[in-house]
Amino acid sequence: MRPDILNPLFAETETLDGVGPKMARPLEKLGLTRVKDIAYHLPERFVTRRAIASLEDASEGEQVIVALTTTEHRAPYNPGRGPYRVMAQDEAGNICALTYFGRASYTAKKQLPVGEKRWVAGRLDRYGDTLQIVHPDHVEKDSAAHLARMNEPVYALSEGLTQPRLSGLVAQALEKLPDLPEWIEPGQFSKSDWPSWRDAIHLAHKDMHGPARDRLAYDELLANSLALLLVRADGRRRRGAALKGDGKLRDRLALPFEMTGAQKRSIAEIEGDLQQEAPMLRLLQGDVGSGKTVVALNAMLIAVEAGRQAALLAPTEILARQHFETLQAMAAPTGAEIALLTGRAKGREREGLLMGLMSGAIDILVGTHAIFQDSVAYKDLGLVVIDEQHRFGVAQRLSLAAKGKRAPHTLAMTATPIPRSLTLAQYGEMDVSRLDELPPGRQAIDTRVVAQDRIEDVVAGVERHLASGQQAYWVCPMVRDSEVDDIAAAEARYAALKERFGDDIVLVHGQLRPEVKDAAMERFASGAAKLLVATTVIEVGVDVPSATLMVIEQAERFGLAQLHQLRGRVGRGSEKSVCLLLRGSELSETGKKRLALMRETQDGFRIAEEDLELRGGGELLGTRQSGEAAFRIADLEQVQKLLPAAHADARLLIDRDGGLTSERGEAARVLLYLFERDWGVQLLRGG
Repeated sequence: MRPDILNPLFAETETLDGVGPKMARPLEKLGLTRVKDIAYHLPERFVTRRAIASLEDASEGEQVIVALTTTEHRAPYNPGRGPYRVMAQDEAGNICALTYFGRASYTAKKQLPVGEKRWVAGRLDRYGDTLQIVHPDHVEKDSAAHLARMNEPVYALSEGLTQPRLSGLVAQALEKLPDLPEWIEPGQFSKSDWPSWRDAIHLAHKDMHGPARDRLAYDELLANSLALLLVRADGRRRRGAALKGDGKLRDRLALPFEMTGAQKRSIAEIEGDLQQEAPMLRLLQGDVGSGKTVVALNAMLIAVEAGRQAALLAPTEILARQHFETLQAMAAPTGAEIALLTGRAKGREREGLLMGLMSGAIDILVGTHAIFQDSVAYKDLGLVVIDEQHRFGVAQRLSLAAKGKRAPHTLAMTATPIPRSLTLAQYGEMDVSRLDELPPGRQAIDTRVVAQDRIEDVVAGVERHLASGQQAYWVCPMVRDSEVDDIAAAEARYAALKERFGDDIVLVHGQLRPEVKDAAMERFASGAAKLLVATTVIEVGVDVPSATLMVIEQAERFGLAQLHQLRGRVGRGSEKSVCLLLRGSELSETGKKRLALMRETQDGFRIAEEDLELRGGGELLGTRQSGEAAFRIADLEQVQKLLPAAHADARLLIDRDGGLTSERGEAARVLLYLFERDWGVQLLRGG
């Protein structure tokens, strides 16, 4: 049960003044559905303004606060077509136009009556010969109201929200913050000179770089470390069963290639873990195309040889189907019974599957999260393999692990190479096997950087490529046209290419209904469609060997790790593959280095390490663009700086300070619930 002290934070945003169904929608788009979310919605930046007596004292482009008297309202000749201008002057008689577009003109009429003085805050610019402030941030009768806005936070917004509205909601959320007990180890707390939790949130809305932000990032890292350690401790405490295979199924495997040294080493590590009674919790990190599936199949066959069952969990239905077909082909000579369970299985087909699982007739089950459902019962589940671990919540992974009579062994696989310094943040103290060699016969992908203004040549090249009977991907950075004209939107690009290629082209992006997306992917995978235009939703788990060309538009906008993942969608067959990185004209030094590195290497582990170097405090390995940031508050710099201390603090709490039963442990329990890592607490209760 969540501690009562946190209830005010978990109240829905509708409990705040001014939030009805209409306001709730834009808040929900930002993920702000509870009071806690708004309290933690920290400013992206701050606007620093200067109060001036005369417009002559300010520079163009400067943020100012100035007293202006309205002299005239000028409506456009054609209503709704041009801007609405309010002419005003300062005390020295200097003229300034306050310019409004669209519906904002109604506000201007009310706020700026002719002949009256108002204090105006905004950015001073020039239009022709006239100074102007477009859409003033604030207009007040009294100068005192502006003094608090000399350094004002700027929050991320969605359509239908304004800065003043969101600031008002933040103020209400901050008033509701309870005083929470201190969970940070006293020595660490005093050494860092951090404020209390409540003070830290208040201060973080006033300052970008102070100790308050570090304190809040540390809390998040501590909650994560603690929860992962509890998972680990729970695994060690629970009794599993040793799985010893005799090799008779593995000896019959029909592999189309000789295994690499890295694959053999990883299988040996997994086999060693499976022979222990403590349930295995191992992470298999493999670069794109390094042969993780073969390693996973070997692990699952060990379980079958030992008389148990295995399950493989995939993030999407398409990937589950691909895994199923690959495993069936490789395992055919072994006689192991492999079945597929997705949300599509209905009626008799589904009943037959469930009966086969319960009777033990099915040895290996492949599926999406449908294999978690309560109605799915196994005769004796010994091993769980989870592909693309970061796509699932830990709670889901644990609910699957709880399906076995005894705790099953768990093997997590990820195709995103993670720098060693960040493995701890995302996976805790999991044992790690690394596949850092590519199987023989894999050809290097020819990677080229092409200027965006040569797009006509690129389209002509795609046409020749498709005419030769091969397939291609075209990846765009965003789904819909944003206000920034230079962003090529997937829908616009699809419409333009469709004129050229007709029915040979399909479109996939994250806002399509799942069945529409699956149907488009299916057309491409089967070869019925030749060109797939997509956003980054194709980053993980599409295996179409005859697709040998990848075009990535505005490649400089992507993280290196993400570019590497996208490039890995080609080069999966025996044909030579090409990846074209289209770059914009405005390329930063970092952008140039990134694209040069992509040309130079295909080693995902090297790319991940370099990405970390190049990004500095930027996004964590491209995950923010694809909506999978590991942390909401801690940025990359803070993860590197604070994680070792947070991890040591969590270990101290478990090993020395009596776990969650001591006084500090009770506070840490509140922390776990606050950051919704309460599956850590559930484990303690269930164990």
